Amino acid sequence: MNPLGKVAVLMGGSSAERQVSLMSGNGVLEALRRAGVDAHPFDPAERELAELKHAGFERAFIALHGRHGEDGTVQGALELLRIPYTGSGVMASAIAMDKVMTKRIWAAEGLPTPRWAWLSPERQAREDVIAVPDQLGLPLIVKPPREGSSIGITKVSGYSEMQDAVKLACEYDADVLCEEFIEGEEVTCAVLGDGPAARALPVIRIVAPGGNYDFEHKYFSEETGYHCPSGLPPAEEAEIQRLTLAAYRLLGCRGWGRADLMIRASDRKPFLLEMNTSPGMTSHSLVPLAARVAGLGYEQLCLHVLECAALDHPGT
Repeated sequence: MNPLGKVAVLMGGSSAERQVSLMSGNGVLEALRRAGVDAHPFDPAERELAELKHAGFERAFIALHGRHGEDGTVQGALELLRIPYTGSGVMASAIAMDKVMTKRIWAAEGLPTPRWAWLSPERQAREDVIAVPDQLGLPLIVKPPREGSSIGITKVSGYSEMQDAVKLACEYDADVLCEEFIEGEEVTCAVLGDGPAARALPVIRIVAPGGNYDFEHKYFSEETGYHCPSGLPPAEEAEIQRLTLAAYRLLGCRGWGRADLMIRASDRKPFLLEMNTSPGMTSHSLVPLAARVAGLGYEQLCLHVLECAALDHPGT
């Protein structure tokens, strides 16, 4: 009998990242089965979550991305069902999914993140929107604060582009996040583990065509370069790992996660952009790449994450 029991790989879901989630989930499912785990696919968009309990699942590997998968909602349901799950708990998942709340916490604790403006639905009149470049400068980034995979994001270079950028972001979220643009190199750093025992994996430096790391270049392009080892000076790599661990612990993350950062070209200062609590596991995903460089293959990575499945309050 497999000590991990009957495992549901949650994939698909109803968010804008459904297709990416299906790619991640199928990769995880095949890897777990190769390792002898009794793993089964489970799409919450097609089945009621209560079926997990009725079908005798003992653990859940969350390969969902975006809303209703990465934002604490599925985590809360699994807590009620008493089924241990991978990744962060309810609160950390909910906070990390909301980039505005994440930035508030990081900024309050002195961690570097780009300056930002939050446009709630009441602050999206034309005069409010065109005032943002005066506050943050140009170019700037406009995006929905509760989406991932570069969905709904616009790089704005002039005042005349602001309204369309806000309109696009509003297709995915009622709120809009406007963020200072950091000119420089994009990097990402994954974390495995919990609390003081959490460890940062090697940093990955991302080089996208024209500096445009959009949805297409993230998941389908063969032109995007992923450098791991990063090629950064050792002191820079160590500082990015330190910041990532601090950001991860501050949000209360557990199991695994991945921070995205920018290194400002003018002074080489790193800035935290966001924390992903249910990272991608596709053929183009970054956590598997960093794990492989650290000596952990895809199958081993999946098993490690699954073995760390837990509940926020296991004894209740």
